[in-house]
Amino acid sequence: MESFYLLSYIYSSADNLLHSFACPRSVDECLPALYKAEILNGKLVTMSFFLPKLSNKKDVDQAIKLTAEKVLVLRFGRDDDAVCLQLDDILSKTSHDLSKMATIYLVDVDKVSVYTQYFDISYIPSTVFFFNGQHMKVDYGSPDHTKFVGSFKTKQDFIDLIEVIYRGAMRGKLIVRSPIDPRNIPKYDLLYQGV
Repeated sequence: MESFYLLSYIYSSADNLLHSFACPRSVDECLPALYKAEILNGKLVTMSFFLPKLSNKKDVDQAIKLTAEKVLVLRFGRDDDAVCLQLDDILSKTSHDLSKMATIYLVDVDKVSVYTQYFDISYIPSTVFFFNGQHMKVDYGSPDHTKFVGSFKTKQDFIDLIEVIYRGAMRGKLIVRSPIDPRNIPKYDLLYQGV
């Protein structure tokens, strides 16, 4: 049986995000790999390598079509954005717990511009939800029900939202009311591109 070492590190920014990952080798072998993954040519590289990435329209289309009886979570953003890193941390930490209810993918807004324009993604990160190929909308108490903009404040907020979307979708609903405390929902103004 293979043993795993749990490595933790702090990304030193204003947010001081704490990240962890399991390493199948010894700690000494993993630390250089962790350093290389974290800093590449002086630029921060995301540690959300736990989560699969969709890099083109065809991949996104396939994920929407083929994800059945689970909530499909698409996080639109950039790997080097601090708020995206914060959200990726929450998504990766909850992905195992939600694996029977949800499938999570990361989508780079610069690589899949068709969907970026279709969902009018002006702010990143933006999270969009699907169930059996249907776009699920959520009433967050904001003008836009098509996506969640920003990062979730806690892991529990994200878990609660997925559970509500899943239960609503199983009952045939296409829009559900957000269980997240309104104080934990980021405030923003809608920007309509090309208007």
